[in-house]
Amino acid sequence: VRNYTLGDVVARYRRAQGFNVLHPMGWDAFGLPAENAALERKVHPAAWTKQNIAQMADQLKSMGLSIDWSREVATCEPEYYRHEQKMFLDFYKKGLAYRKESVVNWDPVDNTVLANEQVIDGKGWRTGAPVERRKLNQWFLKITHYADDLLDALQTLDRWPEKVRIMQENWIGKSTGLRLRLDVSSGDKLEIFTTRPDTIFGASFAAMAPDHPLSQKLCKGKPGFDDFIRQCQAGGTSEAAIEQAEKIGFDTGQTVQHPFLKDVKLPLYVANFILMDYGTGAIYGVPAHDERDFQFAAKYKFPVKQVVKPDHDAPLPYTGDGEIVNSDFINSLSVADAKAAIIGKCEEAGIGEGVTQYRLRDWGISRQRYWGCPIPMIHCRKCGVVPVKESDLPVTLPPDVTFDKPGNPIAHHPTWKNTTCPTCGGAAERETDTFDTFFESSWYFARYCDAHNDKEAFARDKAKYWLPVDQYIGGVEHAVLHLLYSRFFTRALKDCGYLDIKEPFTGLFTQGMVTHETYQDAEGKWLYPYEAKTYKDGGKAVTTGPSVKMSKSKKNTVDPQDILDTYGADAARLFILSDSPPERDLEWTEAGVEGAWRFINRVHALVTEFVAGGNMESAKPDSAKNLRQVAHKTIVGVATDIEAFHMNKAVAKVRELFNAVYGFAANDNEARDAKREAIEILIRCMNPFIPHLAEEMWAALGHKTLLVDEKWPVADQSLLAEGTVTIGVQVNGKLRAQITLPRDADQKAAETAALAEAGVKNAIEGKTVKKVIVVPNRIVNVVAG
Repeated sequence: VRNYTLGDVVARYRRAQGFNVLHPMGWDAFGLPAENAALERKVHPAAWTKQNIAQMADQLKSMGLSIDWSREVATCEPEYYRHEQKMFLDFYKKGLAYRKESVVNWDPVDNTVLANEQVIDGKGWRTGAPVERRKLNQWFLKITHYADDLLDALQTLDRWPEKVRIMQENWIGKSTGLRLRLDVSSGDKLEIFTTRPDTIFGASFAAMAPDHPLSQKLCKGKPGFDDFIRQCQAGGTSEAAIEQAEKIGFDTGQTVQHPFLKDVKLPLYVANFILMDYGTGAIYGVPAHDERDFQFAAKYKFPVKQVVKPDHDAPLPYTGDGEIVNSDFINSLSVADAKAAIIGKCEEAGIGEGVTQYRLRDWGISRQRYWGCPIPMIHCRKCGVVPVKESDLPVTLPPDVTFDKPGNPIAHHPTWKNTTCPTCGGAAERETDTFDTFFESSWYFARYCDAHNDKEAFARDKAKYWLPVDQYIGGVEHAVLHLLYSRFFTRALKDCGYLDIKEPFTGLFTQGMVTHETYQDAEGKWLYPYEAKTYKDGGKAVTTGPSVKMSKSKKNTVDPQDILDTYGADAARLFILSDSPPERDLEWTEAGVEGAWRFINRVHALVTEFVAGGNMESAKPDSAKNLRQVAHKTIVGVATDIEAFHMNKAVAKVRELFNAVYGFAANDNEARDAKREAIEILIRCMNPFIPHLAEEMWAALGHKTLLVDEKWPVADQSLLAEGTVTIGVQVNGKLRAQITLPRDADQKAAETAALAEAGVKNAIEGKTVKKVIVVPNRIVNVVAG
């Protein structure tokens, strides 16, 4: 409700300004939740999904959202996903899609692979289950091809929150360092990558990833190695999982020769905190200047040698800047100069070179589940992996699957995967993995431009007209998932001839969460708010917990339909916009929505009373010009606040105008005209927030046209200038009074008014006024002694 109401306010406001506004709706409808629901309820995911879509669509429509429902799409329909299968084939031709064996994040509950971005604190982003490592053949999209461009272009996204740009910058993680080849006592070469070549004289061990080829070569068959590998595989591959896990290693029995100290040989270990897909999958460990290395050294009793000295006292491990010490020919250098010196020395000796690395990894898109878009590839024993012919798209899901076995239902299907090779015509099998559901959500915005095009994903000229998206509204949790993938997809589609742009969203606003108190019964079971009320009314014990993000797991959710049925859509919309800044979390309370409901009833009563020819009981005579000034300032203020996403401030300005109108007595024709104008401005400014009641009140005033078709009101500039100003009066630097003067009053008038104030008289009593300094429209300073 919060997200879509914010978007609707923007859409209605921009339309009133005369813009062509595309405000569509679609359903990101594939994914594990629907499949898991099918497992629990013994229904088909398609039926479950369509039922949910229908229910949500009804609720969204009842909210009065100005959505173009003719462009509605659902990503689980073949008419949608056939186009992304074509995109995948184009990516494959362009070298942007490929298949390889790799170590992946495995969710043991959902029985599927997760991308690194989908592993949160070492756990599956949906199930919360500890993620394991497995080696599988997977399909990947080459997002790293655009790493530099994705990073550099962040500087152009000036309408994105700084925090989101920083999150993406950190995720891409560009770093420069040294790629170095070291001699192993076994006769092999070990290639390592380090971003801190300046610390090379502090190295006390070397280590490799468990799946490094040399790990297998040197340790295979050694007692305990297989158990060690199994232990490593039980941990996740994300940085968070590695940080939290105990650092463990396996001794290869070999050593590595230090490149500059001939008498130093570093013990070589296999370590669980090193990943094969970052750098080279091998490091030299410097315990004094790296947290992970420090923990590892503490466990295995390696020396800790400090080689960077800070200019202040700091405990080890120290990872900051400083002066190089205990480091032979680079002693006394800065960290930056030492890095350059070591890289230069290695390049001169032919044992290494300076390189640029990225934290960003290619996007693994294979998922071993049913409810997703089939990957349009075929496996032939003779021809290998072969793309499906474009004329055979879409490859649709078999409807007759069963969920009675663990794993992928498609792989268990008796006939679906059997097909013929497009190249040789021989027997072959379809790819049984489906796309990661972020594949669908990475291009949907372009489909909205041409939602029912059967021949192609969208006509290029229509996409050129509408894209990029001017305003995206969504949670910050999308920062390094959907938003980063969409930026990659847009670039890939441009290179494949689909689009003319590189950035999908020029404006981004991340709204806060909606929170609610939590409730538990005597046994600790979570209760819905309505259940908690029933418990309390029945005298049963209920523990009330803190207000946290609404979630199905804690049951602290409110069904929007209950609110819509009780208070109406306008009250729900107004409360969710007015109670707090939209970028902050909002605590949902019954009292809050009831307060919004009471206010819009007061507005309705005001209009009804005016149409009937009367004044509200509290109305008092006032200047018609004063009322008009308030009304026309409201036009500008509300517009400014909507554009700045200060929706709560915009609602506050509307309330101020209401108070001015409510307290104004229309006792003559001039006053009645002013009051009618102010009421119309009030209704027009409220229209983006409470569209239903606004239309009713607009019609009640006698208008024959719909308010939604009216332009945004234009403020009379002559009424915007303030007639008076209130300024402070200081005596010897201390504020003693405030005075109200005509704007741009002359110095003598300001001085006279200031000295006449009681607070000023008391402050200068017994003293001589030496000087009066008047800053026009700002302040009066009295110097006395």
